[in-house]
Amino acid sequence: MNLDQLHQRYRDATPGSARAFGEAARLIPGGVQGNIKYFEPHPLSFESANGSWLTDVDGHRYVDFLLSFGALALGHGHAVVRKAIGDALDRYGTTSFGMPYELECKMVRTIRERFPSIDALRFTNSGLEATLLAIRIGLAATGKTHIAKFEGHYHGGHDQVLVSTTTAAREAGVDPVARPDSKGLAPYHVKHTVVLPFNDLENCSRILNSRNEEVGVVVLEPVQAGYIEPAPGFLSDVRTLTAKLGMVLIFDEVKTGFRTSLGGAQGYYNVQPDLTALGKILGGGLPIGAVGGRRELLELCSPGRSKGLDDVVFHSGTFNGNPLSLAAGLATIGFLEAPGRFSELLEATEALKTGITTSAEEHGFGVDTPGAGTIFNVAFRQHGTYRTAVPAPNQLRQALDFSLMHHGVFSKPMNRFSMATSHGEAEIAHTLSAFENAFAELEKFVEKL
Repeated sequence: MNLDQLHQRYRDATPGSARAFGEAARLIPGGVQGNIKYFEPHPLSFESANGSWLTDVDGHRYVDFLLSFGALALGHGHAVVRKAIGDALDRYGTTSFGMPYELECKMVRTIRERFPSIDALRFTNSGLEATLLAIRIGLAATGKTHIAKFEGHYHGGHDQVLVSTTTAAREAGVDPVARPDSKGLAPYHVKHTVVLPFNDLENCSRILNSRNEEVGVVVLEPVQAGYIEPAPGFLSDVRTLTAKLGMVLIFDEVKTGFRTSLGGAQGYYNVQPDLTALGKILGGGLPIGAVGGRRELLELCSPGRSKGLDDVVFHSGTFNGNPLSLAAGLATIGFLEAPGRFSELLEATEALKTGITTSAEEHGFGVDTPGAGTIFNVAFRQHGTYRTAVPAPNQLRQALDFSLMHHGVFSKPMNRFSMATSHGEAEIAHTLSAFENAFAELEKFVEKL
């Protein structure tokens, strides 16, 4: 089967999703509530979920590895999360005070115990808002005008960071090109964003030293996209470099927080940034974000520090730290921290990764499963074990994803895989069977070339 045939089989199997998408496209721009939720020929439309399983409008069931882009560490509708939400409604009688209440401090203490770099913290409603606030704080602290980010690193859809999140081969290298990733971005943001090459300390150092008078903040995903690991020593070297140059170092741990380790990537690699952006798992499946770090930096947000508004970093949000998000997040963290549970999740992740690479090899494909902790991806090598011409890795990966969906496994085409505690032995066995069938189909695809 080639990719066109796999797409046609998908269309034939999902007429309900096609109809739902057609209706949505008449009411919603592009038919989706976020561009990353779209894929051709049409996205699946789901009607229910339970544990690790999704059911679409055509009645097909899938083991879910998208998990709301990694936000659901316990799977869908876990009992402890349901109970926590219900208890919070009973206890507080509201979904939002809009004012201070006790659970805020409880969550801050919980985060501080797991992230030694965090002395103080402010909540937001999303990871996007968290990186926006962290950058604002960093620029206020340094008094500089530019930020530096790494090519290919994504920090949400706001103007300051929607630059060079994807990089064409001709633009990559030792001096990455800053380019906008959306229409409507003011040229100011592109001009005031310095782009750095990931895992290349020599050229990072050269660029940052040359722009030291301008750059006040360096922001990065400590594990790019949640699965591309830093080179040994790279994070600690960047930490040393930014401290020497007086730049605020921000770790965007929206993806890696409570996934690379329960103390995030900074705990896994033992490197402490100045500020940390958190999200996803922190809310237990409900909207949340947070910025934590050195107290003197966070205190710049304190409205009591000065009577002049121009001397305070503005931050607000009606639903910041709302009871349902914090209760769900605390329940999730508590469940993950039960003795042996996170270790079991790591073991399940490694077992699945090993099974995937073994199955690929049996069908003549060279496949890597990069990632640390409970996130990984599946990447075809440019030169596998076949000695004849083969499709490009991305084409093979797309074919694999559509074949996996046909066999009951979902993680949105070309997306990473996230694990949950609800991925039990039955789900892992089902997934490995789906990969076995998918690789067998791809083997026939390649042999026909």
